[in-house]
Amino acid sequence: MSIPGSIVAAGLIAGSLDIAATGFLVRSQGIAFQKLLQTIASGVLGPRAFDLGRQGAFLGLFFHFLIALASSAVYLVAAETLPVLIDRPILSGALFGVSVHLVMALIVVPLSRVRRPFSAKRLVIQLFVHILFVGLPIGFTISHFPRAA
Repeated sequence: MSIPGSIVAAGLIAGSLDIAATGFLVRSQGIAFQKLLQTIASGVLGPRAFDLGRQGAFLGLFFHFLIALASSAVYLVAAETLPVLIDRPILSGALFGVSVHLVMALIVVPLSRVRRPFSAKRLVIQLFVHILFVGLPIGFTISHFPRAA
């Protein structure tokens, strides 16, 4: 598979698993799935994302998959110089999931327009979601496909 194809496959798999897992968690708390997607969009649009209804939700879904694709590209580029990322996809994928979570929690969300109080519970839950449903799928997918330009 081509390099772009590997990135797209990994991004779509991880993005789908991540949004499904997070969607399940927010629905179990009685929060509408649309609000989850609008919250993602609010990182760029601020509170206006909630006023946009389905358009705000669609933008949130777009941004979510954009981040998943970017994460997959980062892993693949890193794997070109660090073969351990290909050779040990479980360890590498899990550590990458931790890294993605830390970047999101400590850099992306604080720099975004999302304003929500800190929650240790949310931080830990999302850490596990990022390990299981982002890092591992990206690691497995990128290591599965041979790279060809």
